[in-house]
Amino acid sequence: MPLPLSEHASLYGKKKAEVVRQLHEKARANIEKRTEQFAKHANKGRRQLLFEPGDWVWLHMRKERFPEKRLSKLMPHGDGPFQILAKVNDNAYQLDLPGEYGVSSTFNVADLLPFDVGDDFDLRTNPSQEEGNDEEPPRPQVVTSQGSSTNDLHAPSINPRPMTRARARKMRENLQIVHTRIGRIQEAKHMMVSLLQVHEEASDY
Repeated sequence: MPLPLSEHASLYGKKKAEVVRQLHEKARANIEKRTEQFAKHANKGRRQLLFEPGDWVWLHMRKERFPEKRLSKLMPHGDGPFQILAKVNDNAYQLDLPGEYGVSSTFNVADLLPFDVGDDFDLRTNPSQEEGNDEEPPRPQVVTSQGSSTNDLHAPSINPRPMTRARARKMRENLQIVHTRIGRIQEAKHMMVSLLQVHEEASDY
């Protein structure tokens, strides 16, 4: 006895829905596979940067996020050092960013660079201390041939001072001054080249 037309239609509809579901599943798997291949190819030879809370980093200030800090090409493109407060994931970190910047303190790892000041600084000292002891440490005592001790000006000095927030701010100011001077020198060179070209063109007539 043949099935009613309604049951035929129901079986056809279920079969068609299953075929569509399998097609969607296969397409999704292919997209994920291709995305993984593209990401692997794009990241080939690229070293992954991983930070931990307490590390110090330089921050790249993108123009779209820091418009007031990037009004001129002569203005610094980066700032820092800033300490990492928390790790959101391998690609995002929260920085100890002063409120004067007026932006979110979470940044992508692509905008961060490790800050390395050598072994003379203890970067894991609590930087919440606004002002640190910036006095020059005493020079090592050297015993002379006469038996008296004196400060040897040529002896290497050891700088055990921690990286305080005040010292970090002073370092940023000095870097900005150097960057501005370099920009002015480059402008002067360009102007000199232009004047020489105008002089040569005038000499040809």
